[in-house]
Amino acid sequence: MSKNQIETIPAVALRGTAILPGMVVHFDISRIKSVLSVEKAMKSDQRVFLVAQKDADTEEPGAEDVYAIGTIAKIRQVVRIQKDMLRILAEGLERAQLSAFEDDGEAGNLEAEITTFTEDKPFPENESEARVRNLKESFKRYCEENPNISQELSERILEINEIGRLEDQISINLPLPFEKRQSLLSAVTLRERYETLSVLLENEISVQNIRHELQAKVKERVDKGQREYILREQMKVIREELGDDTTVTDIDNFRLAAKKLKASRDIKDKILEEINRFQNIGTQSPESAVQRGYIETLLALPWDRASKDSDDLAKAKKILERDHYGLEKVKERVLEFLAVRQLTKKGSSPILCLIGPPGTGKTSIGRSIAEALGKKYIRLSLGGVRDEAEIRGHRRTYVGAMPGRIAAGLKKAGVKNPLMVLDEVDKVSADYKGDTASALLEVLDSEQNSHFEDHYVELPIDLSEVLFIATANDAQTIPRPLLDRMEIIEISSYTENEKMHIAKEHLIPKQKAANGLKEEQLSISDRALSDMITKYTKEAGVRALERQIGDICRKTARRILEKHEMKVAVTEKNLASFLGNERYMVNPANAEDEIGIVRGLAWTAVGGETLQIEVNLMPGKGDFLLTGQLGDVMKESAQAGISYIRSIADRYKVEEDFFQKHDIHIHIPEGAVPKDGPSAGITMATAMISAITKTPVHADVAMTGEITLRGRVLPIGGLKEKLLAAKKAGIRKVLVPELNRNDIKEISREITKDLEIVYVSGMDKVLEEALAG
Repeated sequence: MSKNQIETIPAVALRGTAILPGMVVHFDISRIKSVLSVEKAMKSDQRVFLVAQKDADTEEPGAEDVYAIGTIAKIRQVVRIQKDMLRILAEGLERAQLSAFEDDGEAGNLEAEITTFTEDKPFPENESEARVRNLKESFKRYCEENPNISQELSERILEINEIGRLEDQISINLPLPFEKRQSLLSAVTLRERYETLSVLLENEISVQNIRHELQAKVKERVDKGQREYILREQMKVIREELGDDTTVTDIDNFRLAAKKLKASRDIKDKILEEINRFQNIGTQSPESAVQRGYIETLLALPWDRASKDSDDLAKAKKILERDHYGLEKVKERVLEFLAVRQLTKKGSSPILCLIGPPGTGKTSIGRSIAEALGKKYIRLSLGGVRDEAEIRGHRRTYVGAMPGRIAAGLKKAGVKNPLMVLDEVDKVSADYKGDTASALLEVLDSEQNSHFEDHYVELPIDLSEVLFIATANDAQTIPRPLLDRMEIIEISSYTENEKMHIAKEHLIPKQKAANGLKEEQLSISDRALSDMITKYTKEAGVRALERQIGDICRKTARRILEKHEMKVAVTEKNLASFLGNERYMVNPANAEDEIGIVRGLAWTAVGGETLQIEVNLMPGKGDFLLTGQLGDVMKESAQAGISYIRSIADRYKVEEDFFQKHDIHIHIPEGAVPKDGPSAGITMATAMISAITKTPVHADVAMTGEITLRGRVLPIGGLKEKLLAAKKAGIRKVLVPELNRNDIKEISREITKDLEIVYVSGMDKVLEEALAG
């Protein structure tokens, strides 16, 4: 396109709009110079040069403030809207290039010196056809994406086959922003206009596509949200009509609780899934209550909620010493656990098993350990439990299903790291419903219990941070695999001195408080307390002793109220008036050495005992009699003893036919009490040799040990209790197996004091120490 004639006409600088040739548009003007330009144009040929400002905020635009290309337009109509504002209807005629831009001094309007353009040479026919088709195709796609273009207009434009006119009509009818429309205006040649228009069309199509995608996504979300809202409102109305409106509140509460729950994503997803299931079940359904209970259980379990444990060693030690006297091994192990955790900042929780006689404080020390470590305390009594479901829970398919005791204990504790006491673990049993001890194998295995499966919960529960303390009276009744998973700490019987300390420091203050007595209203002397321990109780622990102290406190309370006594003093002299006659007699050592009578030592569930074994010889046919309700093991020990004696009979000048002409009768007094075990073997053998050789046995000697056919002495258990019994009976010398020497070293000096302990490895040494002849 080439330039044509130069002329000067009135000009109007437009703000934020560009007018293309062929466009008929309204626009408002209020600037004085623009109003004067329009008035001057109306007085001549009504032509005016319309050019866009680069910056709409410029009040006095010069040549550099407007675009180089504008449009010559013919003013069709002028309407005065306000005093200083005109509304102009103008039609764009042709493009023109601005050469100069200046004020007309006389009229005061803007004058523009412009140069018009002549038309381009047309494209070759084939090229023109190709360009027309491309433009029509692009415009057609644009119309499909933009519903604002009417079908009638699009059809009229698509009927145009002349390239220049088609470009102008598409440009005019495209809803383009000011800058893009100016770029079309600035494209003077047909080729430039075609390229600019094609790019704009493709951009607009891409923008429309993206816009539609975004709208579709937003609409989908809005529609889904609206649909869910409408459905929920309908369900709410239906439930209100049915009287089920409380369910909606419960579901909202469940969802809020699930949101606040400290748990992994998998756990939360499972709970939300169950809540949605509950929402779809009507309250009239029997499953509704089951589902509600299940959700409440899941929300109540402490999945990732833990309490902060105490790491204060000194405080822990103080609490343990305050609440319990003795039990040194237990206290030491707990303090070791604390020390390791403080150094490593983790430390796996130990699984302890306290084994000992009843009443020795196994259960109660669990509460003290919990306080010392700053843990929540949970106690599970397993005595008599014989259903596996008690541990693992019932499956939810059963009526009345509930979680097992472990999961229920965690739910009660509210944290995942409590201290859990499994009381009387040796008394669990099995039946057709399963083996409880086998169910405990997973619970008490530190390698497996991080994913404990409760049949009711159906989600893995982490028990690795739970501190388990099991208690038992007898390790023999605990299955071997279960015993192997626990750290065994044996708690032996209390000595008389330990019982004295426990009574003074714990039992007497506790019973005074329980019976409403003040400290000064009751005093119990040490001698009276000693008599209570030895003559009124016979136990390894202190339960019976506490009952006796409670009996004294009750009688004291009655005396204070009835007889108005200000203070009651209990001594060994008036003890019988409170507790009645003495109930137990200590069998003292015999005053004289006797033939066929030997003092043995035995372990019982309530502590140690001395057994006086008696042997009598009678003319007969070689019968061997055993009486005193002896068990099989004890009978076999007696048989081994007599076989050993017969093998060494010539050493003691026993006649060859002695055992064919005499009957031997072994009796152990207190025939109503069952007795068993191999530890009386050397005692029975010594008593038989004494009777056969008519040699007295030292009265102040007691012994314990298993005998073999060759006369060797094997080790036994329960030494602490046996030595206590010997000391109480006034025995001076105790014979123990050589192989028990290390066990003696662990026994406190308080017990072995005043006892001469002789280690024996064979019957020769036993007879040398025991026989008086």
